[in-house]
Amino acid sequence: MDGLPGDPTPITPVIKAGWLDKNPPQGSYIYQKRWVRLDADHLRYFDSNKDAYSKRFISVACISRVAAIGDQKFEVITNNRTFAFRAESDAERKEWVRALQQAAAEQGARARLSSTYPLGVRGPELPDHAGSLELRGFKNKLYVAVAGDKVQLYKNLEEYHLGIGITFIDMSVGNVKEADRRSFDLTTPYRIFSFSAESELEKEQWLEAMQGAIAEALSTSEVAERIWAMAPNRFCADCGAAQPDWASINLCVVICKRCAGEHRGLGAGVSKVRSLKMDRKVWTETLIELFLHLGNGTGNHFWAANVPPSEALQPNSSPGARRRHLEAKYREGKYRRYHPLFGNQEELDKALCATVTTTDLAETQALLGCGAGVNCFSGDPEAPTPLALAEQAGQILQMEFLRNNRTTEVPRLESTKPLEKHYSVVLPTVSHSGFLYKTASAGKLLQDRRAREEFSRRWCVLSDGVLSYYENERAVTPNGEIRASEIVCLAVPPPDTHGFEHTFEVYTEGERLYLFGLESAELAREWVKCIAKAFIPPLAEDLLTRDFERLGRLPYKAGLSLQRAQEGWFSLTGSELRAVFPEGPCEEPLQLRKLQELSVQGDSENQVLVLVERRRTLYIQGERRLDFTGWLGAIQKAAASSGDTLSEQQLGDSDIPVIVYRCVDYITQCGLTSEGIYRKCGQTSKTQRLLESLRQDARSVRLKEGEQHVDDVSSALKRFLRDLPDGLFTRAQRLAWLDTSEIEDEEEKVSRYRELLARLPPVNRATVKALISHLYCVQCFSDTNQMNTHNLAIVFGPTLFQTDGQDYKAGRVVEDLISHYVVVFSVDEEELRKQREEITAIVKMRVAGTASGTQHAGDFICTVYLEEKKADTEQHIKIPASMTAEELTLEILDRRNVGIRERDYWTCFEVNEREEAERPLHFAEKVLPILHGLGTDSYLVVKKHQSMEAMLLYLASHVGDTKHGMMKFREDRSLLGLGLPSGGFHDRYFILNSSCLRLYKEIRSQRSWSGAPETSHRPEKEWPVRSLKVYLGVKKKLRPPTCWGFTVVHETEKHEKQQWYLCCETQMELREWFATFLFVQHDGLVWPSEPSRVSRAVPEVRLGSVSLIPLRGSENEMRRSVAAFAADPLSLLRNV
Repeated sequence: MDGLPGDPTPITPVIKAGWLDKNPPQGSYIYQKRWVRLDADHLRYFDSNKDAYSKRFISVACISRVAAIGDQKFEVITNNRTFAFRAESDAERKEWVRALQQAAAEQGARARLSSTYPLGVRGPELPDHAGSLELRGFKNKLYVAVAGDKVQLYKNLEEYHLGIGITFIDMSVGNVKEADRRSFDLTTPYRIFSFSAESELEKEQWLEAMQGAIAEALSTSEVAERIWAMAPNRFCADCGAAQPDWASINLCVVICKRCAGEHRGLGAGVSKVRSLKMDRKVWTETLIELFLHLGNGTGNHFWAANVPPSEALQPNSSPGARRRHLEAKYREGKYRRYHPLFGNQEELDKALCATVTTTDLAETQALLGCGAGVNCFSGDPEAPTPLALAEQAGQILQMEFLRNNRTTEVPRLESTKPLEKHYSVVLPTVSHSGFLYKTASAGKLLQDRRAREEFSRRWCVLSDGVLSYYENERAVTPNGEIRASEIVCLAVPPPDTHGFEHTFEVYTEGERLYLFGLESAELAREWVKCIAKAFIPPLAEDLLTRDFERLGRLPYKAGLSLQRAQEGWFSLTGSELRAVFPEGPCEEPLQLRKLQELSVQGDSENQVLVLVERRRTLYIQGERRLDFTGWLGAIQKAAASSGDTLSEQQLGDSDIPVIVYRCVDYITQCGLTSEGIYRKCGQTSKTQRLLESLRQDARSVRLKEGEQHVDDVSSALKRFLRDLPDGLFTRAQRLAWLDTSEIEDEEEKVSRYRELLARLPPVNRATVKALISHLYCVQCFSDTNQMNTHNLAIVFGPTLFQTDGQDYKAGRVVEDLISHYVVVFSVDEEELRKQREEITAIVKMRVAGTASGTQHAGDFICTVYLEEKKADTEQHIKIPASMTAEELTLEILDRRNVGIRERDYWTCFEVNEREEAERPLHFAEKVLPILHGLGTDSYLVVKKHQSMEAMLLYLASHVGDTKHGMMKFREDRSLLGLGLPSGGFHDRYFILNSSCLRLYKEIRSQRSWSGAPETSHRPEKEWPVRSLKVYLGVKKKLRPPTCWGFTVVHETEKHEKQQWYLCCETQMELREWFATFLFVQHDGLVWPSEPSRVSRAVPEVRLGSVSLIPLRGSENEMRRSVAAFAADPLSLLRNV
């Protein structure tokens, strides 16, 4: 009789079901036929066996007695009600009585185990939400309770306590949606329940509670059942409630739903809360295993070792009591068991480094909870952090625990919170009141326009750090309140974003968004100012001196403080992001449209916004998803082009719009020799698409040959310049430029051009110079591209002056500027020489590439890595023809804000992954030719040359420029590096001098005048030394006899590549050979002799008063990077 049509599948099995006659409550003798169903928790009766929802239900827990009376009747007796039923026979009645008595007895046994819970609530938990609601079809309000995965309906509060209800709704088939201002619908396949709340705030609370019930109904208990296998994990670690289905994955404790809400309030820096049933992706096998080893038993042994009975939590403790207890327990560490090393940071760190290599997880938890640094330096460069040590030791569970605690704050008992928690500072009292229009709070960003009808007029009072809103100015009890200490962000959308012209948004710690509106700009501005003053600390008051679009606090990491994130205060105004950090006053604003990099790192749970400006880097963490998403969108929008004028574009370092720079750079690299460049038009559709993408976010557009044609790019540039609203030369000065072209005296004309150039806005002036400089380069190759100065002027005159082509003066201006480029723009000889060298090198390489059948990327943007090849260490940089390896190295270090200390030998390496070898580039070596020669398995990386100091010491003590000795030798000979091995390693004698490297098969016993053993007269092999490339390393598949090997490569004029593999007996011998190679190839100049190059002072790279270094990747990687920067290079020397 179970599972009838139209009936939701019951969670608990049906004990008995059938038709019974029921006596109505008025005591009438007329019985009504009802379908009755009994399960372990409820006795329910329905009008029909096809009905999904009952007319009434009785909690089995409140049944006190079941008795048989005459005429096949029996009574179900509760504390204050008696329900009479009649069966069809005595046998049927007997079965019902026996089933009811047995169910009541079993329920009573369970109730004795949890007597604190009210009747009528299924399971061990109190309702998640309860109160009165209007339900369409019922005359009076009903009492509704959301408990677990069910919504229960009662006639009133009294019947709720008695456990006698109307029906309950299984939310596994439910869905909730808003209807109008105070109403919402609960929809199931069987019926729609239309509810109305007393206020919009209440409606939002009901919606949130019912959505939570749906999520719980659709969750799985598989993870929970496994973690509950350990007895302590079956009860909440904080209040003792049974079957807790939430957990803190960094504290490794299992908690109930109510405690989980308060854990979230502590912040992710204290407790990272996840559901055992809903967050399925989080629960890896390793994490589950970790909870089985630690869990509530070990966790409370440490965190709750000294809890006084008077301060212990109970399952029914109030939210305030929970909050105070959990603050004391986890944020302050008030009840923890103190480690014997507490207070001795150095010893705590040492003990942690030792413990993580063992299986003692409880000791690791105690050490971290008492202040050991999760990212402390271990003293071992190969494994510089506890996480690296655990990985080295193969301790998987230790690694998981350390990863989950990378950003956990150390508990502190100080009476005042740390400086970075600004919201704990006593704020000045701000008072304000008046009417505001408010929508219901939301748990996500407002993507759609809120209509005026969705706002409700509320009397709002800001006083004593609380913003309260009332039904009207006479109401005594507020509909709701927002504490200033819980506000994390205040945002001001553009006018007319919503139904009210002026609105502002308030974001809170609890991931709620409140939208307020007014018609008056002045009143809205006053409210925003007062709310901002209420939650901004005195430290950040400077942020209030200007209007802002967004204001709030965010976790960030910067400087050398990597142990944990601090909280800074930020304001966004236009394209400027201003910041105030705990260490100092208001910082210099970040110009978002001038950023070199704007990216989001990490996964969806731990996002980091990376902002890289020239010489400084800032990392903002997404601790709270709601306000961080708002900040992310606002910053990305502010960093993009905001209009059509030049000054509103994304700008480079020289105030040149990135869109112009991208196009000019691409054509310089790919189109200088293209016939008819700029005269020919690209495909209209491709040009339009390219221009749209460039206007949207030019910084992220990478132009590549083969993907974009030069004519499409040139057409996009011309279209952009023609469409400028004010023009490149501005409307105000356009006629003056045209008139100047008619001056006959060349000197006077050039002088006048210079005057007009100086009057242009800075961005226009920089753009004019960049464009004319580019056109000057184009006309240098007019023999090939057929675009001389006159032809370029014909094309660009009408474009730049936005004419119809009939005014010849526009072309004359452009022609004059190109012809007198050097004088008009004050270009010195050195700048001109570098420019010519660069374009000549580019053209030569393109010609060589065409001859060899290869083509190169159009914009020559090189990806260079810092220290190791990882996605979070890469840097994209343009490589001009004149750039040396030293300049590239310094550029990368400057971008990543890495200071060079004494005896730091930072070098750019060419790494060949296929050959398993690397070559440190000489500081004066040009990078562009190397870039064009790189294969798909090669890349550039900037890192410290660990052997350089030892090589310099050897050269300083060595007399002469020769080196000779025995080495193991093997040869590979291939065409274009195809690799055809020939034999194994053999002993050979080598002599290296300033002209060549020679190989001899035999050694004679006599000594020559040079002191070297005399060899056979004719060498077996001989190579000119300056044509050799020497790589450190020998690929393993060749089975080198020692690990001290290097690879010598020589490419002939016929592109025949020869490779020798040489192995030394010792590391020192390898260094000596390599140092000699560098010495003879570069005339004795192995390292820059200028002190400023060898050891630059650590630059004062600061964002205001905070030193900044790049913080990319995981916390472990960041810490390792800082440890390496601070260490003595000699102590870090690795095997070459």
